[in-house]
This record gives sequence, structure tokens and C-alpha cells, in this order.
Amino acid sequence: MATENNLTTINPNNMSVVERVKAPTPKFFRTLRTIGLTLAAIGGAILASPIALPAGLVAAAGYIVLAGGVVSAVSQTAVDTTDSKTTENEIP
Repeated sequence: MATENNLTTINPNNMSVVERVKAPTPKFFRTLRTIGLTLAAIGGAILASPIALPAGLVAAAGYIVLAGGVVSAVSQTAVDTTDSKTTENEIP
């Protein structure tokens, strides 16, 4: 990332994975990341339930956990190139 006059110019084609995760994320993808984390938590709660559940429900919960994890990971690596300043998503 190059800086000019305290502004950060982001070129997403030349970023490492760590830089992508630390870069600002667009609002839509922050919302999508939250939805993915919620899905993963719901699926995990179903998988960890102490009562016997039907096999189909347990299998579906496994897929929900997988889908939630993938959605969260992909959403976190989306980069907002329109915002030229560092924002609240950047880890110090």
C-alpha cells in the first residue's frame, strides 16, 4: 500500500492475504460476514446438542457450519477500494 498525504492507496491485486484481512471491508461484506458467523454458530449449537437428533438434521447442521465458515472467510477478504483512509477494521 502506498501513502500520499496521509491517504492510503489500495491496489487489491498486489495485496497479501494478511493485508487483505487487515484492510477496510465494505459494509455489505461486513453484514454478510456477520450472517456467516451466525450460521456457523447455529450449526455448531445443533451439532453439539446433548439430545439425540435425526441424522438428516445433524448432516444439515454440518453443511450449515461449512457454509457459514466459507461465507465469513470470503467476506473478510473483500477490500473496499473506494475508501482512501484506513478505517475501523484495520488491526493495529
